[in-house]
Amino acid sequence: MQNLKLEQEIKEVLSNWKSIIESYQIPNNKKAVLQLITTFLPFIGFWVLMYFSFSYSILLTCALGLINAFFLVKIFIVQHDCGHQSFFNSKKLNNIVGFICSFFSTIPFKYWAKVHNFHHGHNGQLEVHEIGDIPTLTVNEYKGKRWFGKLKYRIMRMPLVTFGIAPIYYVIITNRLPLYTKEMRSLKSVIYNQLKNNVSIVLLYGLLAYLLGWKQFLFIQLFLVFTFGVIAFWFFYVQHQHERSYKQWKENWDYLLSAIKGSTYYKLPKVFQWLTGNIGIHHIHHLSSLIPNYNLEKCMRENQILSKYVTVISFWQSLKLIRNKLWDEETAKMVSFREATKLVKLRAQNVAA
Repeated sequence: MQNLKLEQEIKEVLSNWKSIIESYQIPNNKKAVLQLITTFLPFIGFWVLMYFSFSYSILLTCALGLINAFFLVKIFIVQHDCGHQSFFNSKKLNNIVGFICSFFSTIPFKYWAKVHNFHHGHNGQLEVHEIGDIPTLTVNEYKGKRWFGKLKYRIMRMPLVTFGIAPIYYVIITNRLPLYTKEMRSLKSVIYNQLKNNVSIVLLYGLLAYLLGWKQFLFIQLFLVFTFGVIAFWFFYVQHQHERSYKQWKENWDYLLSAIKGSTYYKLPKVFQWLTGNIGIHHIHHLSSLIPNYNLEKCMRENQILSKYVTVISFWQSLKLIRNKLWDEETAKMVSFREATKLVKLRAQNVAA
C-alpha cells in the first residue's frame, strides 16, 4: 500500500516532467565537437603509449590500459548518444560519428542503437527483462524452474560470470548476431547494417594488426575492449538492479515510474562522472534519451525535483548491490537467493496455516 501511494505521488508531482526537460533536449554542436576532441585525443594518446610500452613492460601497458578503458567508455557514450540521435542536431552527423565510434568500441552502431532504444521503451518490463539489461527473474519464476534452470540462472548471476564472462560473450556473440529481431520487429536493413558494421571492424582490425604487429595490436585492443565491457556491465547493473527498483508486467507498467524508480543516480567523483559521460545520472537519461550527455548534469542541477524520488548510490554503496539476484513482486524489491528461499518458505507456511 505504501509503495502504491509513493508511485501515485511521483506521478502527481512530476506530471509536468516533459515540459521540465524540453529545453535540455536541444543538441549543441560546439559542445559535441569539444567532447570529441577531449575524448578521442586522450584515447589515441594513451593507445600510442600502450603500444610503445608493450616491449618494455606488459604491466605498464595494462596500467595505462586501465586508464584508457575509461576513455573508451566515453567514446562509447558518444556512440550511445549518436544512437539516440541526441549528440548533434544533424541525423547525418550522428550516424557518421556513431559509426566511427563503433570501430573503437567494437559494438555495431545501428543494431546496438536499435536494441538500446527498445530497452528505453520497455525498461523494467518483466516480459523482456533480458533485452538491454541484466537478465532478471522474479522469485516466482525462479521457484517454478526445474533444478537445471535454477542452476543455470545461479551461475549466470555469479559476479565472475556477470562481470567477467558475460562481457566477453556480449562482445563476441551478442553483438555479432541479430538475436533480438523478433522482439523488436527489427527491419532487414538493421540486420544488414549490423553485418556491414561487423565486417568493417574485422577488416580494419586485420589491417591494423598487419601494420602494427598482431601480438601488440590484439593484446592492447582486446584488453581495452574487455575492461570497457566490465565497466559497462557494472554500470548497467548498478543502474537497474538496486533494491527498490521498478519492475512490472506490461499491463501495469508506467514509463515515468520506470525512469524515476527503475533507474539510479550513481553519484561518482567528478572525474569519473566526466569519464563516463554523466551516464550515472541515469534517471534523467531514462526520462528522455534525447538529452545529450553534456546536458544531463545541468538538467539535474537546475531541476532538483527530478531527483526527489530517485535512489542515490555512491560507489561504496553500489558494491552491496552484487547480492541482488531476484525480483520479489510482493515486496517490490530485489532480494538475494537466501532471502528468496526464506520468503518462499514463509509464504508456504502462511498458506498451510
